[in-house]
Amino acid sequence: MDESEKIINTANLLLEISSLLMVSGANTNRTNLSIDRFASVLNFKASSMISHKTIIMTLEDEETNLSCTRVQNLPPYAINFTIISEISKASWNAISDNWTLEQIANEIERIKHTNRYPRIIILIAVSLAGAGFCNIFKGDYINMLVAFVSTFMGLFIFQETHKIKYNLYLRIFSGAFVASSVASVGILYHIGEQPQSALATSILFLVPGVALINSFTDLLENNMLNGIVRFTHGLMTVLAMAIGLFLAMYLFQIK
Repeated sequence: MDESEKIINTANLLLEISSLLMVSGANTNRTNLSIDRFASVLNFKASSMISHKTIIMTLEDEETNLSCTRVQNLPPYAINFTIISEISKASWNAISDNWTLEQIANEIERIKHTNRYPRIIILIAVSLAGAGFCNIFKGDYINMLVAFVSTFMGLFIFQETHKIKYNLYLRIFSGAFVASSVASVGILYHIGEQPQSALATSILFLVPGVALINSFTDLLENNMLNGIVRFTHGLMTVLAMAIGLFLAMYLFQIK
């Protein structure tokens, strides 16, 4: 492999790593730090311009001064903290064990194919969390059951619309509308002691915590563009949730 081919392959690999980190929910600074670690192991210096949709990276060979600039568009975001953690560990292992380009590529390929939790486990776990929030808001066990079912149905619809590639905000609206509609039935028929607690907690699984936290950390670290974009995305998500909840309450005449 000649020097030009090596730098192109390295740039493509580092772009892939950057993309994986960003779409998995890493903040901009963490992405840059991981890329710098991998680049330093291979004797390259990486300079990146990371936005919410695109990454522009320039890689420079510290020995030959040969440089390469590549651009990559980011795929749809899918939060996965396991990938972030595994890539971070791999970057430190690469430094300590002086990994080659091939070793890094093999490890990233392994991380990409790490098994996710089964869908039914995710549905049940998130629904149990919704039921737990309902209990915090003074709901009884019947209200918790309503919150469980409404969260389950809302998340199921959210996942199904993701499969058929609906617009993100339409997916959030659909999930919020279905979840709050199921919970509204509990209010309509006075199921449990505090049926309104099930309605209030039925859409919490859609709260954009990762986007809002990352927007805050990006702003603190002077990544203004990404911070503003992520904050705006969080606001749009909250708006889509609110519209779904409002429509369900309007249809069921809940004040």
